[in-house]
Amino acid sequence: MSARLLVQALRDPDGVMVLDARRWNDLIAMARAERLIGTLALRIEDRPVPEAVRPILSDARLEAEREARQALWEADRAAEALAGLDVPVVLLKGTAYAAAGLRAGQGRFIGDLDILVPREAMEQVEHALLRAGWEWVKDDPYDDAYYRQWMHELPPMIHAGRDRMIDVHHTVLPLTARQTPDAGAMIAEAVPITNELYMLSPEDRVCHAAAHLLADGDLAGGLRNLWDIYCLLDGVDADALEARAARHGLAAHVRQARRLAAALYGEGGRLTVRDRIVAARLLARDGWGRERRKLLRFAFYLRSHWLRMPPAMLARHLFTKWRKGHRPALQ
Repeated sequence: MSARLLVQALRDPDGVMVLDARRWNDLIAMARAERLIGTLALRIEDRPVPEAVRPILSDARLEAEREARQALWEADRAAEALAGLDVPVVLLKGTAYAAAGLRAGQGRFIGDLDILVPREAMEQVEHALLRAGWEWVKDDPYDDAYYRQWMHELPPMIHAGRDRMIDVHHTVLPLTARQTPDAGAMIAEAVPITNELYMLSPEDRVCHAAAHLLADGDLAGGLRNLWDIYCLLDGVDADALEARAARHGLAAHVRQARRLAAALYGEGGRLTVRDRIVAARLLARDGWGRERRKLLRFAFYLRSHWLRMPPAMLARHLFTKWRKGHRPALQ
């Protein structure tokens, strides 16, 4: 058993009509675990499904709509808080997709508000958000110093009244990462959504999504990120994307993301050995929605840190986090 059942349902929604009760249970558990249940519900639309499944899918659609409204309101509140700074505020990820009405935002569950602002404006933005009611999620001197010195964003903030988090980025990968995307170029070529808010250009949206999936994390929840990429690729000129990816140092990651998206969600394609290892990590779930293949997941956990920082710094960081009680959740 793997999450390939979920992938097949997203790729070919007609196939769900032959599922028995056990396979429906598996599919729903996997979709919930990957936060793709809203997307799945929209993909299935009005196809005949078992009576017990209908309210689950209906609730998922309503929840996705509620999250989108809440995300857009949060973006509006952030724009209001930053309005006097004369700073471009670029929405990232799910909020951007929902605000622009993109296919990638349809049925998507949206968590934190992610924004991109110029690095030189970070202090202004930080103070403006604090004045408007946001506060630090936790007060940890080590984490605060680590974020400010090495990361691509401020430490996480949460609004005291609305209990919603915001991640303020000045670039899209940690400063210690092997790739150094041109955040200035991303901001310069961002396209307006409203008078106050922007989003990345079509090519940069794919580059950012590919970097987030393949150059930064451990691929947990990666099937949703790959679905984003599959949707974002629609209508993007391949040559323009290749040129843009090269500018950001992400050409290899974007090519791999395109291969994986085509193989899992599209019409198929040839995968390299490395692609197949990544695909195995993405699909590592059982019928209860639980992650499988502990050693493979741990290898990608280590890889995520290896990508983010040089070996000596990585050793110091992992030792410090270990002393503070942090353990990777691999059960």
